[in-house]
Amino acid sequence: MVTIFFDLDGTLTNPKPGITRSIQYALERLDVPVPSEDELTWCIGPPLLASLRKLTGADELADRALLLYRERFSDIGLFENEAYSGIADTLSSLAATRQRMFVATSKPAVYASRIVDHFGLKPYFERVFGSELDGTRVDKPDLLRYALDEAKVDASSAIMIGDRSHDVIGARTNGMIAIGVLYGYGSETELREAGAHHICAAHPELLGHCVV
Repeated sequence: MVTIFFDLDGTLTNPKPGITRSIQYALERLDVPVPSEDELTWCIGPPLLASLRKLTGADELADRALLLYRERFSDIGLFENEAYSGIADTLSSLAATRQRMFVATSKPAVYASRIVDHFGLKPYFERVFGSELDGTRVDKPDLLRYALDEAKVDASSAIMIGDRSHDVIGARTNGMIAIGVLYGYGSETELREAGAHHICAAHPELLGHCVV
């Protein structure tokens, strides 16, 4: 039996409107050029502060932008989001095999837990692992190392499922199997170059790689 860790953004839910609009809100208030929602999709998945540094060009501005982002995201952007169609069915099928399942996301756990609960996905997961608001465990290798320790799971029997390269890198750094999904925000090239062991175009395909 394996233990399965799922990324959140771009893997369980599509968070594009909430994330991109909250970034726009922050940049507008800092009088920084504001890209369109589509131009900001590269920010979905990686640690947000690093993305804000690229957008603002300065550490101090990025820190202010993060506070402004959270000002909007915590009340509005959090739920400008939707669970991927059929994802609950896939999770239900996996849960029926009695595999242990967790969420592991770079998003702060305080937000991630609310999102998982809001979309009715909480019953499928033992726990939601996320970062802290101060940036602790925002990097996927650190987060997964912590999650494996907390769940008392042997990395060699664990799978990480995500849509971006940092999910794959985090898994491989910790000796886990990395599965990339293509319905999120990462490309096949990005996932393969990061070292994904398997790539799935649609989430029902995960059943063939996660059920042993």
